[in-house]
Amino acid sequence: MTATLSALTAIVFVNPVPWARAQMAFTLAFHIILVPLGVSWAFMTLIANYRGLRHQDRAALVLAQRWSKFMAVTFAVGAVTGTVLTFEFGLLWPRFMGQWGEAFGIPFAFEGLFFFTEAIFIAIYIFGWRRLKPWAHFWTGVPIVLAGIFGSISVVAANAWMNAPSGFVLDSDGRVIEVDPIQVIFNDSMPLQAAHMLIAAYLVGGFLVASVYATGMLRGRRDRYHYLGFVIAFSVGAVATPIQIGVGDLLARWVYSNQPVKFAAIELVPTTSSDVPETLLGHLNEDGTVSGGIPIPGLASWLSDPSTGRATVVQGLDTVPPDQRPTVRQTNIVHLCWDIMVGLGTLLFLLSVWYAVSWIFRRRMPRSKWFLRAAAVSGVLAVITMEAGWVVTEVGRQPWIVYGHMKVEDAVTANTGVWITFFAVVVLYALVGTTTILVLRGMSRRFRTAEDFIDHDTPYGPSQPEVPAGAEEAIG
Repeated sequence: MTATLSALTAIVFVNPVPWARAQMAFTLAFHIILVPLGVSWAFMTLIANYRGLRHQDRAALVLAQRWSKFMAVTFAVGAVTGTVLTFEFGLLWPRFMGQWGEAFGIPFAFEGLFFFTEAIFIAIYIFGWRRLKPWAHFWTGVPIVLAGIFGSISVVAANAWMNAPSGFVLDSDGRVIEVDPIQVIFNDSMPLQAAHMLIAAYLVGGFLVASVYATGMLRGRRDRYHYLGFVIAFSVGAVATPIQIGVGDLLARWVYSNQPVKFAAIELVPTTSSDVPETLLGHLNEDGTVSGGIPIPGLASWLSDPSTGRATVVQGLDTVPPDQRPTVRQTNIVHLCWDIMVGLGTLLFLLSVWYAVSWIFRRRMPRSKWFLRAAAVSGVLAVITMEAGWVVTEVGRQPWIVYGHMKVEDAVTANTGVWITFFAVVVLYALVGTTTILVLRGMSRRFRTAEDFIDHDTPYGPSQPEVPAGAEEAIG
């Protein structure tokens, strides 16, 4: 009996740190898939809408109207999953919020304003298809794009503050007694980190939407509707890719200068040295040695500071005590995710170059099945790249939740039953994800059946096509 009670106690009363981290990581990984769609889909919809009005292109107008309905569904789901994340800060990290909430909450206040603005204008845009004049309706979509951009920047500003905390004054007991909102929002990490995430949203959103139309074209749907759907979305992703590489390079150098321990984890640098190789794959051992992988001599030093080249000194993990740096396991996770992010990002860049070369020399998109096959998987690859990038950002900061000020173990809830909410959230999100996919697939099938401009104000659209009043003015 005693043994049974001890076993039950061990199950129920567990260390809350890994479970709280797992729940936060899972919900963030789920939510972040919807973020690029929430930020970039409105922009792509306006491109199609503009073309439909400016060039009297009925297919583009149909595309814009259908995209607006898809966009509404993903926005609604994103709003729910984003709200869960907000509550998790208080439920899973109460000591963090109690200590730093006055500063950390400032960017979220602005995000709330942009969120409601976006929601209002999404409703106006969708219901305005038959109620507003064409160009007036088009301009109601612009605030959606702007609210998505600034809302994303606001959230990233909060995360950037965790990487470069500033804009506060502490008393002798370590409590926040004064906050400068401008410094909190515009902290040192914010400009590059926000730019990196914003461009990633357009990159991932573009490739993700384009992959759907590439799949349709592989199945024989080569009509103008699918052609426009692919070209608009893929062009957005292709343009964003080289820009993202440049911003990512600048951000990596910022990490090298301001978070040297994270940089050491990224590059697998156990001890401070110069002429540090760029190790592709490989892993760190418990004894501080690096095994496996393909080392490229001196490249990590050169990329860190090209002005000094291979002589650039890279600080090692051993320059700080073990309790102030990522564990060996965390270091290997960070390095692997870095390799995944850079590797897949390079593949997407090469695919974008293929696309651009075809337009430059042939004045059309590539027609080969191999290109369409690559484009069909580009959406999944882009999502994996983004997820890997966030792992680098968050796990690389360990053991700090507020860099240099508070550790994760000091911020977590004392509730030892947090594992229960983890499994509950996993089940709930599995249902939400499955339902979302089924709804989007159902909408797609009904839209293909309609084959024309649809102007019903329900997410699924009508079973029969309906030409709205004023549609002739919009396209003719």
